[in-house]
Parts: sequence; structure tokens; C-alpha cells
Amino acid sequence: MLQYLIILLDDTSTSFCHYENTKTEHRLIPIETLKQGIRFGMMENLMIQFVYPDYELPEEYKEAIESIDHSKIKSLTPTLPEEGSLDADVWVVNDWNIPKDDVDLPIVLRTSKADLLTRYKELKYALARVARLNVVITDVETFNDEDFATYKTVLKDLAEEVEALYASGKSPQLNILTDRMMLKEMNNCGAGDTTITLAPNGRFYVCPAFYYEDDADSVGDIEHGLDIKNKQLYKLEYAPICRHCDAYQCKRCVWLNRKTTLEVNTPSHEQCVVAHLERNASAELLKCIRKHGVFLPDQEEIKETEYLDPFENREKWQ
Repeated sequence: MLQYLIILLDDTSTSFCHYENTKTEHRLIPIETLKQGIRFGMMENLMIQFVYPDYELPEEYKEAIESIDHSKIKSLTPTLPEEGSLDADVWVVNDWNIPKDDVDLPIVLRTSKADLLTRYKELKYALARVARLNVVITDVETFNDEDFATYKTVLKDLAEEVEALYASGKSPQLNILTDRMMLKEMNNCGAGDTTITLAPNGRFYVCPAFYYEDDADSVGDIEHGLDIKNKQLYKLEYAPICRHCDAYQCKRCVWLNRKTTLEVNTPSHEQCVVAHLERNASAELLKCIRKHGVFLPDQEEIKETEYLDPFENREKWQ
């Protein structure tokens, strides 16, 4: 069941996930298409997320956006906006330009594998300064066995910092470590199931990545409505591996699935192993934090597994 509508306000709207947006020519969504998208969201009772480009929108666009409840996703430059203009709900950071000042804002850091594995210590300084830090690895499909081993060490080091912050009375949020501790069921992206995207051309897409990869790969348009072929494949119950998995924090990216396995409901080995390394690090972190006092008393202990790829456990699936 749809819950969210993502509206890309321009072809150059910032990427906030695994995909790259290589478009450089501005193509602002027509104002009537924007208004139609807002009406669609209202009629379907959807929460609208507007994804912004790096330039000021015309006043009529601002008025249309403010006519409905919504959230804003914007790119954050190294220089913070002036006080009073920090109006986004999610700020996206590229090139590790994490703000040096204390900011009560959720930050999405898009990073390559290589940068994360070599610069991760910079995250330690950010954890106590931002409201939430989401790390998105843009080339997760390139992980190899050596990278997995390094990532395990990176997570352990970051977990020690998170534990220290909790022990000092703070509540840091780092998606790759703290999300799994809080979850009791899958909390994935939901593209094509709970979330749909409207692009500047007036067409719907499973998510922004599908639009930027091939704008012919649409699933309907604003004039005629949605037309998602085999839409059951985007649901968790039709994902043969994921429905048996308890790495609840995994994004379960359907675009990345299709890119690596040619099936939207089947993840790659790399995506699964990375998610399970995070899951296991979260399990250990939960134990460590509980040594300092009562913590998440209603949350069960995260059980150990003998595998990193749930496909290896397929003989025990029921």
C-alpha cells in the first residue's frame, strides 16, 4: 500500500541514495505537473517528499509546496545556510563535507566504499554533533572478501564510539549500527510498494534511480495514473531471500537488486553480507550498551547467526 510520494523538482535534484545523478542541465518540473502531483498525493493520502536542486525555486513553486504537509530533501554544502533557512528535513552530504558545527539535523552521507573504509574515523566527530547520521554506500556491489573484513573492523571501531556516547548520556543515531537495535521487523526502502516517484517529465517511476538510469522505464504518468507491472514483486512477502532475513535495517534496494541480479526482489551477495555485518555489529553494540544500564528493555537480544548471506541458510527456511 502506497504511503509516500517522492517528487523530483528538477532533473538536477540531489541524489539521496545509492544511485548517481549525472544530469547537469536544469529541467524544472512544470508548475502544473507539480500541482497535479500534489493533488495526487492528497487524493491518495500520501506523505510527499520534495527533492530539491541546488538553486532557488520560483515563488509560485514555493507556494505550491507549502500548500500541503511535506518533507524536504536538500543538498548541504560545506557552508551551512544562514540561520532560519535550515528548513530541510533531510540534508544530503557528498564528498564528506560534514558540517563542523553542531547542527540538530539529520544528515545523509553518500560515500564510496573506498572513502568509507579509509575516512570512517571522521564519523566519530560527527556522531555527537548531528541529530542523525545515515551512511549510504554508493558502490556496495563492489565489496569483496577483503573489504568485508575491513568493514567488520570499521563497524567495531565505530560501535565503541557509539557505546561511549550512550554511556555519557547522549543518544547518537547511526543507521549502520543503531537502527537494527531499534527494529522488530523489516524497515526497508519500500520503492514500488510503499513509495513511488514523480519525475519532472510527469511520469511515475519505482524510485528516482529508475528515472535517472532510463527515463523510458516509467510505471505510469500523472495524467493516467500508476501502472506497475508485477507489482507484487516489490513486496517483502514475494522476496524469496529477504522474507527469511532479520537484517531489518537493510535498505533492500530494488534498483540495486535489479542492477546486480536482474531481479527486483533478489539482492546481491554483497548487499546481503554488508547488511549482516551491520546486523552483527548492532547485536554486539546492544549487549555493550546494556552493561551501562537498562536500555531498550522491550527489545529482544539479536541472536547470533552462522552465516553472512541468508541464502546460505536456505535449507532451514520454512
